[in-house]
Amino acid sequence: MSASGGTKAIVAALAANLAIAASKFVAFAFSGSSSMLAEGVHSLADSGNQALLLVGGKKAQREATPQHPFGYGRERYIYAFLVSIILFSVGGMFALYEGYEKIKHPHEIEHWYWPVGVLVFAIIAESFSFRTAIKESNVLRGGKSWKEFVRHAKAPELPVVLLEDLGALVGLILALGGVGLALLTGDGVWDGIGTICIGVLLVLIAVVLAIETKSLLLGESAGVEQVEKIEAAVVDGAAVTRVIHMRTLHLGPEELLVAAKIAVRHDDTAAEVAAAIDAAEARIREAVPIARVIYLEPDIYSEAEAAKGPDREASPGGPAQHGTEH
Repeated sequence: MSASGGTKAIVAALAANLAIAASKFVAFAFSGSSSMLAEGVHSLADSGNQALLLVGGKKAQREATPQHPFGYGRERYIYAFLVSIILFSVGGMFALYEGYEKIKHPHEIEHWYWPVGVLVFAIIAESFSFRTAIKESNVLRGGKSWKEFVRHAKAPELPVVLLEDLGALVGLILALGGVGLALLTGDGVWDGIGTICIGVLLVLIAVVLAIETKSLLLGESAGVEQVEKIEAAVVDGAAVTRVIHMRTLHLGPEELLVAAKIAVRHDDTAAEVAAAIDAAEARIREAVPIARVIYLEPDIYSEAEAAKGPDREASPGGPAQHGTEH
């Protein structure tokens, strides 16, 4: 990822949300609009979320220790998961509660120019933040659709900021609609309905974030393209003839573990096998630089054993992603 790209998007979102949150609370104080209160809490929650992402990124940079020999790269996933919880509880559930209360006990919006002015300002500010997130994401997205990028990105920060900014923009439009209808009809119930819509939106975004970050926390393999590059790099046709089976695991967004059983020639000496493994590791790191932890086990390939089918006990998790086990 650039960690720099992710950090730039987070800082832009944090600055925008702090300014927007302050303006929304001022507007709520003058107008009494529940949509403004819900949006203020939403922006405050988003600010806390961006602070969590920055903390997670900083903690993930710590050196490996004997207790955590693979380092702390997954801290970024943990903090991203916390973001989804905060967005769900503080942002979504609060908005649903506030909207319900406003529908139950509606009152007219006072000083309408405060909420309308703040919402217009917030939409402009969020648009700049969203634009920054899109620009930084495009560097990594390549030819993927936005849905594929959010679902398969190994670095959680940019997808989180993208979804938060998108939710914020849609939420602001819903709030503006609720306030506008309440002003046009003189019925404060519309303000409450707009607030409930904001709550539903935030809950849905929080659920999507939780699902995606849960997958990262459990441990995801390298992408198909990276797996193919690793397999091609391992086999040189001379000392290493094939990949018998292989597993990959992201220890963090920019750190990949590769474990593979490779076929070597039966008459090679121990020194020749060791040299072949060293050369294969160098080729893997050149092909996929984030492959930093590599374990290669030499073996003799057997057609008879391979014909028996995948061996689920050959390595944890069942059949191999690619190649043939024996």
